[in-house]
Amino acid sequence: MRALGSADIVYLVMAARWTLLLSLVAFLGGGLGGVLIALARTSGYTWLRIVSAGYIKLFQGTPLLMQLFLAFFVPGLFGWAVDPWAAAALGLSLHASAFLGEIWRGAIEAVPRGQWEAATSLGLRYGPTMALIIRPLATKIAIPPTVGFMVELIKGTSLTSIIGFVELSRAAQIVNNATYRAFTIFAVTALIYYLICRPLSVYGSKLEQRLRIDTR
Repeated sequence: MRALGSADIVYLVMAARWTLLLSLVAFLGGGLGGVLIALARTSGYTWLRIVSAGYIKLFQGTPLLMQLFLAFFVPGLFGWAVDPWAAAALGLSLHASAFLGEIWRGAIEAVPRGQWEAATSLGLRYGPTMALIIRPLATKIAIPPTVGFMVELIKGTSLTSIIGFVELSRAAQIVNNATYRAFTIFAVTALIYYLICRPLSVYGSKLEQRLRIDTR
């Protein structure tokens, strides 16, 4: 046991950069998958809708912690060595793709049917209709809940400490094991999470208010 020093606080602050980087990677990976899931969920092919719906149910109906465990241990069954960083990024990306896909599917379906009918009357096929007409309208609807999910994703990165990835929560555990100043350490850790997440929460609330005003 040793005394808690300023270097430990700096270590926690620096560890937060891995939380932010992992959140960004997971959001980008989940965003790519989410687009595919949303398009599959709203496509005219029944089998695509069924498969994508099953994917969403699987990841929304199981704990994120279990998904991270599987991302870390399953590749080893096939002889593939996966480090904690890759497993954390993969697990969170798959998790995020299911939630973002459902959020964006809802946004697409929230666009009035008249917009689809107008595009059809102009002779536009599915691709141009989605890209030129539906996407801009759906994006406006989807931004607030997407920002809200980003906040949840940042907090969800704390679970990656269980597979050995050293982000903010894992760094707090390491410092606590050396100093036994749990209250101070985890209070500082909670404050750092708050400082990261609060601006996004405020931004999401403002977007919701603006959207509600614009759609009256």
